[in-house]
Amino acid sequence: MFTFGASSAAATTSTRILCGTFHSPSSLTTTHNFSSHLFPTTWVRSSSLHFRCVPIKAMAEIDTIAVSKTASASSSHGSKQALLSLSDKKDLAFVGNGLQELGYTIVSTGGTASALESAGVAVTKVEQLTQFPEMLDGRVKTLHPNIHGGILARRDQKHHIEALSTHGIRTFDVVVVNLYPFYDKVTSAGGIEFEDGIENIDIGGPAMIRAAAKNHKDVLVVVDTEDYPALLEFLKGNQDDQKFRLELAWKAFQHVASYDSAVSEWLWKQSVGDKFPPSLTVPLSLKSSLRYGENPHQKAAFYVDKRLSEVNTGGIATAIQHHGKEMSYNNYLDADAAWNCVCEFRNPTCVVVKHTNPCGVASRDDILEAYGLAVKADPVSAFGGIVAFNVEIDEALAKEIREFRSPTDRETRMFYEIVVAPSYTEKGLEILRGKSKTLRILEAKKNEAGKLSLRQVGGGWLAQDSDDLTPHDIKFNVVSEKVPQDDALSDAEFAWLCVKHVKSNAIVIAKNNCMLGMGSGQPNRLESLRIAMRKAGDDVKEAALASDAFFPFAWNDAVEEACESGIGVIAEPGGSIRDKDAIDCCNKYGVSLLFTNVRHFRH
Repeated sequence: MFTFGASSAAATTSTRILCGTFHSPSSLTTTHNFSSHLFPTTWVRSSSLHFRCVPIKAMAEIDTIAVSKTASASSSHGSKQALLSLSDKKDLAFVGNGLQELGYTIVSTGGTASALESAGVAVTKVEQLTQFPEMLDGRVKTLHPNIHGGILARRDQKHHIEALSTHGIRTFDVVVVNLYPFYDKVTSAGGIEFEDGIENIDIGGPAMIRAAAKNHKDVLVVVDTEDYPALLEFLKGNQDDQKFRLELAWKAFQHVASYDSAVSEWLWKQSVGDKFPPSLTVPLSLKSSLRYGENPHQKAAFYVDKRLSEVNTGGIATAIQHHGKEMSYNNYLDADAAWNCVCEFRNPTCVVVKHTNPCGVASRDDILEAYGLAVKADPVSAFGGIVAFNVEIDEALAKEIREFRSPTDRETRMFYEIVVAPSYTEKGLEILRGKSKTLRILEAKKNEAGKLSLRQVGGGWLAQDSDDLTPHDIKFNVVSEKVPQDDALSDAEFAWLCVKHVKSNAIVIAKNNCMLGMGSGQPNRLESLRIAMRKAGDDVKEAALASDAFFPFAWNDAVEEACESGIGVIAEPGGSIRDKDAIDCCNKYGVSLLFTNVRHFRH
């Protein structure tokens, strides 16, 4: 039986003794000393045991000598080194062969090395450089001076080069690394066990990426498979473009930063789970550069939120565009408003939006009827707006959208910037494409509830829960003498759901699941009321009115004007010190008054 152990380092600060014992049938006791230019060895025999003691320092010197000779030999041939360690092996053979053809020695790890060898690429395995095997279930492979020294050494610093020479370490000129698929693993449909998540946190990869990016003046670092062709072209040109190197370094640090933000978000959710952590990182990925921002003199771009909490949660950001001009800054805002509004309704519904405000909303079993009523609510505003549906657009609906004439003159075809729906039939999509070359046709998934809503202010961000309450989540409390009938209550619920999507101060008048008029964005509620009533016209009689916030005054103000116009039921949050005035006013005119105890400000 053979066993070995290392003595304490107390003997010297630079040398440790490695001793081995094995059994021998001999009972002789002898001592033999042997030395060479490589290492001294002492054999000690005592009774039935043999002892062999070797200074570890001397063994390390052997490895250093061997590596130094190899390095010298390679350097004399002008060979450069590239380090490849990839979880995503897309186009691995392409970049491996490309580097080899350019004269690079390929150093690689584990599965990457095997894949390269299968592709006919000669590979030096990392353990040949480190003289140390992969250990701890793969946790330690590249965390070694022979790797990181070769990446981090500055070529313009003489003492760095001398240190490498002393320890027989070769430099790396190219580092191609991507990371364990942590993001994909923790967002997979089946979920992942905590321990599996921990094991998918990459350590060696980020260390190599950061080291190479820090030393980008001498080392090219690549983390994106899309950059392989540019890398090879750069190397073929034998140029020294520091701008290219700097761009790759930025991309590398950004890659690691996004990766770390996902790990941080996941661990926070596993440990504390509060929606408002003390520190918050929001990784954003550029989806498109926009023609301009809110106005032509403003530059703009659109980014997708890559937080784990946003994966597969729907929304306009991940919508598929089937047709039309590229989306603009304002298009995204309007489409988002229309989609968020229409998805709130359970029955087949059409929503028309202009400047982020719903100007027409209607729900009907017949979606063709709903579409017509939604446009009719404010046809002037609807022209050039966004139209959204919460049901599939088929051939019949597509034809109606294409041919529908404006209710104002019954001649002009309605023009829209965008149509949004959850799906399209093949024929429906074909017909809509024929309406206009510029019509943007979007297919989107419903926004899930419970998201964190972020909004920027100068120098900071506001974070809040999304406003997910619907009429089914609250109680409409009757505070007036008149109790509304079921159809009036239904109208109030519909108006209340509409008004939450209208900019404050907001008033919506509705009847028979159809918006008749709305007033938005006015500094005082009375003006919003008058705008809504003017749009509703004679249809205001016995209709429902919803307000996003309480009425501060009733007599000779908004409540009384609404009652005098013939409104049948009013829904508002309540909470004013003059609530009794509103109740008394409604009682005087025989109007039902409902308090929801829920405010719907939208700024």
